Amino acid sequence: MNGIAALARETQHARDCFLRACELDVAVRKPGNVSFASPGHRMTAELFIASAQAAARPLFKPGATVGERIEGAVEATWAVAGCNTNLGILLLCAPIARAVELAPDAIGSAARLQAAVEEVLQALDLCDAQAAYRAIARAHPGGLGSAPEQDVRQPPSIGLREAMALAADRDTIARLYRDGYGALLDLATDSLGAAFSLLPMAQGDAAGARTTAAVQRLYLALLGGIPDSHIVRIHGEAVAHSVMAAAQGWQASAGGAASLDADPDFAAWDDALKARRINPGTTADLTVAALLLAGLVRP
Repeated sequence: MNGIAALARETQHARDCFLRACELDVAVRKPGNVSFASPGHRMTAELFIASAQAAARPLFKPGATVGERIEGAVEATWAVAGCNTNLGILLLCAPIARAVELAPDAIGSAARLQAAVEEVLQALDLCDAQAAYRAIARAHPGGLGSAPEQDVRQPPSIGLREAMALAADRDTIARLYRDGYGALLDLATDSLGAAFSLLPMAQGDAAGARTTAAVQRLYLALLGGIPDSHIVRIHGEAVAHSVMAAAQGWQASAGGAASLDADPDFAAWDDALKARRINPGTTADLTVAALLLAGLVRP
């Protein structure tokens, strides 16, 4: 009974970290993305919060496979949002949720958590691929396009990790499925800093500003490190590289403990991206997954 209670406690902790990561995703201004300070792309921050709350239960359902978690969470999201708000987040977080259930002792250790996620990725099979393909088709993300092999509009014939490997050269989320989550975990640790804590919620203006600054550092490191897959699909490589270069220019300003919210040029960049319908959606998804990993490493 103690073991069951401990597992339930760790699962609840992981679920709380997921919800907090999704909250920070829209609580913090991240240029091009939806936030409480700046709605956009015909969506609001409240829609993202509702989506996270709806998705949390199937995402952390005891005993569910990765594919079942993805498909159930996408269906729950559509029931409350009626659109795709979080497919990338769910694809990234489902293996983490499964890893925490199978290896609850991984919480608190970066090495054990990375190993647990890798074990989950290695075990992905055809059933996971079938469920994930149905979820992707249901969400119908923008700029999905077609693939010469294992296109999501057709039933897959290989396991989910193998299918993701085929898309790894053009999609960052697929690349993480292929290569593991180690690079994302390392980047989260480096960007957020040793003092960062996901839970409990930071209290007070100073603590809130430090949290905001840390999330913005993480976002800019991700956006400045690799062309955003969603931007590439919709607008092409040149636009994605221009956004990446702009993020690199902001990284030096994000190096301190103060957030960038007081800088009018930062808000203007956000508005300009939205005016051009440029949405670094993959980077936002990676930010949530990185925050979840960081929260699990530093419970």
